[in-house]
Amino acid sequence: MPPSPSRPAFSGLWIPLVTPFADGAVDHAALAALTRALATTGIAGFVVCGSTGEAAALNADEQLACLDTVARHAGGLPLVMGLSGYHLPDTLAWVQQLGALCDAAVPTLCGLLVPAPHYIRPSQEGLRQWFTTLAHHSRLPLIVYDIPYRTGATLARETLLALAAHPRIVAVKDCGGDAAKTLALIADGRLAVLAGEDLQLFATVAQGGAGAIAASAHVRTREFVAVLDAVAHGDLAAARAAWHPLLPWIEAAFCEPNPAPVKAALARQGLMGSALRPPMVPASAACERRLAECMG
Repeated sequence: MPPSPSRPAFSGLWIPLVTPFADGAVDHAALAALTRALATTGIAGFVVCGSTGEAAALNADEQLACLDTVARHAGGLPLVMGLSGYHLPDTLAWVQQLGALCDAAVPTLCGLLVPAPHYIRPSQEGLRQWFTTLAHHSRLPLIVYDIPYRTGATLARETLLALAAHPRIVAVKDCGGDAAKTLALIADGRLAVLAGEDLQLFATVAQGGAGAIAASAHVRTREFVAVLDAVAHGDLAAARAAWHPLLPWIEAAFCEPNPAPVKAALARQGLMGSALRPPMVPASAACERRLAECMG
């Protein structure tokens, strides 16, 4: 097993960055500006090239270029890189290539966000072996991305608890839709549980979860941070007061497939264009109207 660099605690609010496009190419100027704006809001760090970042529509060179841009403009905040795959040798090669970056090129890279291999639908033992193999060959710690509605593979509670024994598997982005599994992972305590379904953020952290990776927090970011800070200080009344006004925005942010509404909202703020890469399409006129109502 390769040595592991030092890493921060995977807690607090992490922003899974969108990838701006202009004229069909990544708009690095907009990505840099968005990163700088969000870096001052009290967030814990950024996730680059996750599902919100349309990573599946980016080639490897574009993904590395996005990581470089974010690293140069994140003000030293820690970064997590998303990756996915279903061909083990190729995925291992990518894991090792990314791990090498934390030595010098991207020293703030502190983890990898890794979902189950999509489409194949392996058994629980196959899933355990997949994540264990990747973790064993990674220099960077892994956040397991439990998102069965994207991958077609459900990670059972027992599988996640077994993976928690590996020293490189340190957290889970919880989009599993199973409240009992969430509570079992929190109670076990070995994995940092990060809410991945934005509407579950409050419930997750109030019950002892570590934080959230929340796409809707691109907008009203400081208010999301305030919710997590209030919970961390045990002030549930203040946390509820900060949380409830966010609910209409969060629902609007997912009224159509992510990240179209978030990009449309950021475009309304003049931070970037609203373009997406096929097969994703921009937010509809109805979605735009709903966003306008929420954003004022």
